[in-house]
Amino acid sequence: MIKKYCIRDDGKLHLYVYLILFILPLVCAIIALSMGRMKINIFEIINLFKNYILKRNLDPMMESLIFKIRLPRILTALIVGAGLTVAGLVFQAIFSNPLATPDILGVTSASSLGAIIGILLSLGTMGIQVIALATGLISIFITINLVRRDESSIVMLVLAGIIVSSLANAFSSILKYTADPMDKLPQITYWLMGSFGRTSYKNLVLAGPLILISIFVIYKMRWSLNLLSLSEEEARSLGINVKKRRFIFILTSTIITASSVSICGQIGWIGLIIPHLVRMIIGANNIYTLPFGISFGAGFMVLIEALSRTVSVIELPISILTAIIGAPIFIMLMRRSGGIFK
Repeated sequence: MIKKYCIRDDGKLHLYVYLILFILPLVCAIIALSMGRMKINIFEIINLFKNYILKRNLDPMMESLIFKIRLPRILTALIVGAGLTVAGLVFQAIFSNPLATPDILGVTSASSLGAIIGILLSLGTMGIQVIALATGLISIFITINLVRRDESSIVMLVLAGIIVSSLANAFSSILKYTADPMDKLPQITYWLMGSFGRTSYKNLVLAGPLILISIFVIYKMRWSLNLLSLSEEEARSLGINVKKRRFIFILTSTIITASSVSICGQIGWIGLIIPHLVRMIIGANNIYTLPFGISFGAGFMVLIEALSRTVSVIELPISILTAIIGAPIFIMLMRRSGGIFK
């Protein structure tokens, strides 16, 4: 089993494991940079970066293609992939539900509603991103406020999330129904299907730091995720402030989800299949699953991004590819593990 080669006798991961986890998404990123309608040799890409760092003269076309078009997309995919995987791991641990996903509390639906409003108002990409992020964050506070009298109830929290999600989807449907079918409706539909085509360094500056800071907070607190998977009484007996920890995890995971949706729209499956893949490799201990999840999620999303602009003449929406690739992988994981609830 791979697990025994990854963990030292003192319970920590070997240094070479961290090195592999760091290199994996970088390798995927270099491969993704070489892919596209105009294929570029990997060694040529490495040479381009070397010349860029040394401030040597570069081919203007190659410089624009790599550093202004592909690199922003790949950086965004790295951050979003890692973030959604971490959010999926957190929600599955907190709710003790292997089918929990980053949109379980309605954040994705609320952020999508904000994006639709931004599109109908003819705002630019940055304006759409700001509104999508704001509505996503507002939704989680509404969800938490709905269960204020019974904050400890996970079931009530999930039900509140379903209510918020249903309302957001209803309003989104109304707006789509009334949108201009020749102009706004195609924009809304394409945006909701997920794409990195609108990403730029400017877009990444707003949401990127929020995702990275949230990942860092969760990573530093990952040991307590194991305790939150226990009953509330058991966690309290071990000295954990359950409400405070749960709130921090939910808030940071919500920020990750809302920020991701605000950048690239709805992207499914990654927050579901990567956590299961990681647990099959390293086990259910969240001290280990988080670093593996960050690496695998980032690498997977980068490759999906590359495929979206490679497999067809037109760029395919990300959610289509994640579903086509994710569903068979999930079926395989279910068969190998003997069932998802095992």
